[in-house]
Amino acid sequence: MSENPVHTSYRTGPRVRELLRQVQSILDAAAIENARGEARDLVAALFGAARFWPTLNADAEAPSEVVARTLQAARLRASGAPFAYCAGKAAFRHLTLTVNERVLIPRQETEQLVELVLRHTEDHPGGLVADIGTGSGAIALSLATEGRDCFDGIIATDISLAALSIARQNAAAIPPARRCPVDFRSGDMFSCVSELGLRAVVSNPPYVAFEEAAALPDNVRNWEPPEALYSALNGMHAVQRLVHGGARALRSGGLLAIEVDTRRAVDAAELVMSSGNFENTRIELDLAGRERFVLATKGE
Repeated sequence: MSENPVHTSYRTGPRVRELLRQVQSILDAAAIENARGEARDLVAALFGAARFWPTLNADAEAPSEVVARTLQAARLRASGAPFAYCAGKAAFRHLTLTVNERVLIPRQETEQLVELVLRHTEDHPGGLVADIGTGSGAIALSLATEGRDCFDGIIATDISLAALSIARQNAAAIPPARRCPVDFRSGDMFSCVSELGLRAVVSNPPYVAFEEAAALPDNVRNWEPPEALYSALNGMHAVQRLVHGGARALRSGGLLAIEVDTRRAVDAAELVMSSGNFENTRIELDLAGRERFVLATKGE
């Protein structure tokens, strides 16, 4: 990342110090917690700079174009939008991903799902992995980069064409030499996956019941795509489809790895076991000690 993201060829506006003050004022008026810190981080993000660049370069001139986009982002944040949507990017493991309202914001818990898949597959290279419901491409691209010598390729599916557009954009930002091939496909669940004998099926599916929507934080309920949040049958419909589809698509010994709500982890594990298609079913905890992930291997 550039140490000095300000291009002198731009028509300049105020100093960075003044921009920080304006952004903080907008956030303060909306009672945003830690408005000063968020102002710094938002300015840094819109400048494409390191987090503390605005503080260390307060006397730098701010391009007018960047000022306009930063103030627009600040007003969006003041309206209640999640910070990641305002900044237009989110960190996930070793990646910085473009995000907007068309995709779910990648969560820290999901980083551990990637870790579990990598750990399970590291000793046996080869094969294809399917990321079902890829969204921003966070899981698929992390597996493709960190497991580039382990997998032959990643199939990343999503029912949303808008989400796939973002995922492809994120993939294009990664040089091909840094990742194994990723094939983005439009379709519902496994409808666009014709391959059998997959090495692994991984997913962070929608798992919130529709009647639980009111309990979600406003910045989730009002901003993130509902198709990535809610699932029928008390939040279990998508999980059911993953279990049935995974049983068909996985090879013997292939891994099924699903992130679920902690309240549904036991139900999801029981669903996997009752299908009769999987072995070694287990529940893994997230970093907060909550039951979060269900893993199993396809039986003979």
